[in-house]
Formats: sequence, structure tokens, C-alpha cells
Amino acid sequence: MTKPSILLFRYVPSDMDIIAIRDIVASTGFFNEEEIDIAVELVEERLARGEKSGYYFVFAQTPDGRVAGYACYGPISGTKSSFDLYWIAVHNDERGKGLGPAIMEKAEKAMADMGAVQVYAETSSRAQYKPTRSFYEKQGYVQTALMEDFYDEGDGKVVYVKKLR
Repeated sequence: MTKPSILLFRYVPSDMDIIAIRDIVASTGFFNEEEIDIAVELVEERLARGEKSGYYFVFAQTPDGRVAGYACYGPISGTKSSFDLYWIAVHNDERGKGLGPAIMEKAEKAMADMGAVQVYAETSSRAQYKPTRSFYEKQGYVQTALMEDFYDEGDGKVVYVKKLR
């Protein structure tokens, strides 16, 4: 694994991030068109409503200014200190360079600074998502639930949690 060539992490989304997020999520080959649209809707909601949307972001840019990966997270309504990690994705061209862990570290620090004690992440149980589950586990997340056939027959929801303090 090579070191990520990142100049900048930023936390405030811009209109250009709508295109960047669509490109990043589509490049992974993991998500269908509906899921890609959902990823884009979260940044659109943040741009429209600001922090009231409940969606927060960290973007990783390459030295040439291209957004190479991002995370979206936010507090879970009705909880005192639990946060959801809604998305973390790295452009396929940038995978294997340590960017995912770097983004995760920035996102977790930002969540902790906002009062998060634990972070929840969800993914699919399908074989295609084994690298995603492995990534979460390498970042210190522990599987706490498996809901069989959640997304579809044979496609369960795997829930992970990480205590930040």
C-alpha cells in the first residue's frame, strides 16, 4: 500500500461535490443507480439546509484538486452520542493507497469533536462486500448485528459499531 497523496481534507461541501460524489460512488462498481442517487441526495440536502440537514462530510483531495474520496456522517436522532457513518467511498482510481483509513480517521475525529461516543456503519452481507466488511474490521469496528434478507433475499444488513472513547 502506498501513502495517499493528499494535500487537503475539507469539511464544507460545495456544488462541485455533487458531481464528485456521483463519480466516486459510481466508480466503485458496488452501487446501483438508486444507491448512487441516495449518496448524491445527502450532499444536496446538506447544501440546501446546511448543518440542519444532519449530514456532515469530509472530502479528501489530491494535489491537483480532484476529490478522491469522502465520508458522510451525522448524529442519530433520538440518541445522546451515537453517530451514523452513512458513506465512505474512495474513487476506484485511488484505491489501495491508504486513503480510506485516512478519511475514516478524519471523520471519526470530527464525530468525536461533535460529541460522538460510538459510530455505527452498515453494509451488505453479500460476498461482493467482503472487502468493505474487512475494511471496517481493520478500522476497529465490531459487527453487532446481522439482519438476514434485509436488502433482498440472500442480502442481509451487517451492522458495525466502534467506540470512540
